[in-house]
Amino acid sequence: MKKIFIFILSTIYACSFSQVAIGKGSVTNTSVSLEFETDNKGMVLPWVTTAAGVTGAVDGTIIYDVTDHKVKYRTNGSWFDLSVDTNGTANTILQDSKTELTNAKVAIGTNAAIDATPGILVLTDADKAMILPKTTLPHLNVKNPAAGMIIYDTANKQLAVFNGTVWSFWKP
Repeated sequence: MKKIFIFILSTIYACSFSQVAIGKGSVTNTSVSLEFETDNKGMVLPWVTTAAGVTGAVDGTIIYDVTDHKVKYRTNGSWFDLSVDTNGTANTILQDSKTELTNAKVAIGTNAAIDATPGILVLTDADKAMILPKTTLPHLNVKNPAAGMIIYDTANKQLAVFNGTVWSFWKP
């Protein structure tokens, strides 16, 4: 009962202030909706059976496709591949027996209560962003990366995604 009460209070707190810090005490930038602690851990993206089966996805959606083992994001109505290597792998045994809750959703931001954007985690602020987890050289320092992990490499100033076998890096 105590855990449920703490969860409810945490959810109300997160929605009230429109900013959430994960693994740290507070958000350090007023332009941020969601911020992660820097501690050699990344964020694992939602796994989908196939990108083609994702209905209602809007531009900006990011997923890990277990069919072809690729991290993808939606842009201009199409899926764009962020995983260069085609030899990814993922052990899906933990999710294979689960039933999807199609109405499951967390919205963070000032419009969280009324937002209708499809997705599992939706940042609703029009003037705030998400800061990805950050680490130096994730391919060396993240000891046990999971398929579909995304992280920002602070040494090379680039996005890193893990497809279950190798890291792919994206630099503007």
